[in-house]
Parts: sequence; structure tokens; C-alpha cells
Amino acid sequence: MSKNNKKQIKIGFLSLGCSKNLVDLQIMADHLLTAGYDVGVEHSEADVILVNTCAFIEAARQEAVDAIENACQYKASGTCSAVIVTGCLAQRYKTNIFKVCPMVDAVVGVDQLDELPKIIDEILVKKSANYCIIQAGLPTRLFEPLDEGFVFTGGPYAYLKLGEGCMHACAFCAIPGIRGKLRSRKPAAIIEEARQLIKRGYKELNIVAQDISSYGEDFKDGTSLASLLAELDKLPGDFRMRLLYGHPAKITDELLQTIANSKHICHYLDVPIQHSHPDVLRGMHRADTIKHVPELVKRIRAAMPDATVRTTCLVGFPGETDEHFEHLVEFIKAVKYDHMGAFAFSPEEGTAAYDMGDEPDDLVAESRREALMKQQEKISRKLLKQRHGKVERVLLESYDEENEVWVGRTDGQAPDDIDGVTFVVNVPEKKKAGDFVDAVVVDSKAHDLIAEYRKSK
Repeated sequence: MSKNNKKQIKIGFLSLGCSKNLVDLQIMADHLLTAGYDVGVEHSEADVILVNTCAFIEAARQEAVDAIENACQYKASGTCSAVIVTGCLAQRYKTNIFKVCPMVDAVVGVDQLDELPKIIDEILVKKSANYCIIQAGLPTRLFEPLDEGFVFTGGPYAYLKLGEGCMHACAFCAIPGIRGKLRSRKPAAIIEEARQLIKRGYKELNIVAQDISSYGEDFKDGTSLASLLAELDKLPGDFRMRLLYGHPAKITDELLQTIANSKHICHYLDVPIQHSHPDVLRGMHRADTIKHVPELVKRIRAAMPDATVRTTCLVGFPGETDEHFEHLVEFIKAVKYDHMGAFAFSPEEGTAAYDMGDEPDDLVAESRREALMKQQEKISRKLLKQRHGKVERVLLESYDEENEVWVGRTDGQAPDDIDGVTFVVNVPEKKKAGDFVDAVVVDSKAHDLIAEYRKSK
């Protein structure tokens, strides 16, 4: 896509990591398009390849390095002129990236999203090499979409980012050191972006941040996630909103009642607990969640009996014993989360847990992760079987011609293969991606539902 012919430079993108990173790439694309670049082309056709990276854990860093090296192969073959690295890996490791990937032309920090046009000029016109532009200290800026703004999800849904940074100091997490302190966007800006996305036809707004439940606390004027949601819920249209990445200690009764009473908010909460055992939570510097974790799901389901609850757990943390892990397994069995993800501890430079020592070896940690996920699969199968015969509202996303079935998601399924999907058969030909349909569940798999279209009454 090109806004004008001022420049004939073509930009190819690759975004890794979380949805928040994808929003950053959308902002970068906004500025590049406004400056006249042709953006979003295939890598084989690109003059510049921009790799937007993640650096949350070792596996993500390795994926980023592999992607950067792959992009550099296009430069080595002469099909592109420059490779630029952005995102968390760039912010965290800065000029060290040039040592690992010497063919990289520029490393750009998370506070410099709007400077890409100038940076590309530096590289291609002024022939600057190993160009690093990252503001000293922690990031401090916030960015708003330009004009309509790009949406790179490829489906009838978009991500609505509430802010940047994080106010927590979890011992295992490098994100505050990469993204900085909590910085919330103004409510008016968020509401207007949501209004425009709905007007453009997006049927699901997924609300994201490092911790959405801390939204507004930096304003110190009473602004909260609950107050923001109440205003967003007033927007007209046939759409739904989903809440992702909350903190166990921040899920207030006010927030639960706001969701329960809303017209547009899915009865869905993603609240990573990380662990269930108090000793491990203290070691993680999450002692403030100890009193909240045991009763959280009960509180959510008391407010919304039909609520879908997702969590994430971390195993192999320093000091985690077999007894600690068994405590977690039994807790998961008892609580029965609808969806759960798990990852093994990765020591991160600059975090309190980096040199704690006494962590289980990698094989033990991975075996615990696999065992926990197997237990969750059993729970998921049972919970999904209980949905057989129930009518679900499904957002249609894509049509599988080979199997003659629509692929969509219910209110209880987040996008990007996080929670599984719903396959809907016998959908009328006039239906299209972005339509909501009613469908009765007829079967299920480990994480997916199979449903049959039912005409709405």
C-alpha cells in the first residue's frame, strides 16, 4: 500500500511476540505510509525489511535472532537494501544486536516508532551503517494511531491497547525494564479509536496492555478499567469486547459487576496467576496475589456463572520443589480453568530471579510444563463436552473450502490460536467473515468446538 509516489521504497514487515507488539507495528506502518512509503510488501519484493521482535524469554529471543538472520539473507542476495530491528529485543540489547547480526542496518527502540521514515532516509540516502536510535533510560512515550490506522490482524477483530509499561516488579519478568513504568492512554483517545474501529466494521475489540487491570492508576484521579469499560460499553453497534492480561490482585468487585452488566463485554477474563503455592509466589515477588489466587475464579463465576477464565502458569522457578509443583497441579484440578497456558522459567538478565539459583534443571522444568498442560487438556475436554447441545454466538472469521466449514470463535475463545476455535457447519452461503451467527455445539476436541448453524429467532 502506498499513499503517494513521493518515495518508491517498499517496506516488508515481520512482527513477533504478543498482540501489543503488533499494535506497535501498526503505529510504525502508519508513519511510514504517511511519509509516502509503500508498506506491507512481501519480503522478496522489499527494499527494507523491518523485523519487530520479542524478548520475553530465551525461546522468543532465539526466534527473533533467527528471523533477523533470515531477513539478512535477502540483503545478502541483493533483493533488499536494508534490515531494521525494532521491538523488545532492540530495546533490551541495543548495539549488541550488531555483534550477533552484523548485516543489520539499524536498531530502533520502542520510544522511536514515529522516527522510522527519518531512519530509513539515514540508511538509504546517507548510507549510515549500524545506526542505533534508542532513547537513554526507560521508555516514556505513548503513541496514537494516525488517521484510520492500520489493523494487521487479518480478521474481523482488532487490538485496542490501553497504554504502555508496567507498575509491577515480578522477579522473573524483564518487561518493566524494557517497556518502562505504567503509562495509560487518555480515555477519550481510547474511546475514539474504538468508535472508529467499530465504524470500519471490526466486530471484536481485544483490550490489551501489560496489565489492563492497572489502567488509569497513573492518572491518580479515579480513572480505572471499570470506568473506561463503562464508557466503551455505551458505543453503538453490533460488536463485542474481550479483556486480556489482568492481574489477580486488581480484579475488583466493581470491575466484575461492570463486565456482568455490560452489553458488549465478553464474560471472559485472562488473569495469569503464575503459581498457586504461597512460597513460590513470594519468591516471584507476587506476594500481593497470595490472598487473591485461591478465591479468584469463585468470585468471577459468582458474578458471571457463564464466565470463561483463562490463566497462565510458570513452572521451574528457583526454589520450586516437587511439593510446590504438586500443589499447583492439584489447584488446577480443583479450580478447572477454561483455558490455561504454561511456560518454563527462563532466567532473564536484569531481573531479581536471574541469579537466585536453585532452580530445577531444564529437563525437570519442561517435564513439569508438559505434565501441567496434559492435566489442563483433560480439564478442557471435560468442560467442552459440557457445552454439547448449547447454542453459542460465533464470530465467523474464515471459510475452509476443503472441509466446507466456517472457522470462528465464541465469546469464550480469544484470537490468534490462544484458546482454540469453533468449526461451524451448514452456514448459509450469504454469510461472510465478520458476521455473528448462532450455532449449537454438536461435538468437541481437546480445545476446539464443532457446531451447526442455527437460524436466529
